[in-house]
Amino acid sequence: MRVRFLRKGGQRAFLDFVIDRLRVKSLRGVLQFGVGVNYSTLKNYYNESRLMSRDLVLEFCEIAAIDFVALRIEEVVENWGQVKGGKS
Repeated sequence: MRVRFLRKGGQRAFLDFVIDRLRVKSLRGVLQFGVGVNYSTLKNYYNESRLMSRDLVLEFCEIAAIDFVALRIEEVVENWGQVKGGKS
């Protein structure tokens, strides 16, 4: 499942909050905590060009001690927002 934040800019605000809670200087500093994504993918999440998976959000919440239930999110299917392929 993918997670979509209800407020525009919510995903970036969430990642900024994680950066503050972990007391690292930048987004790259989050990678030292063993997050299993590439830096370029993390930048795409920060720019909100891709939605984060539910497992990744749960991992960030666990690392930064954030209450997952308190987040204003909605869960969407894995292929949400993708273009349909094939011939018309």
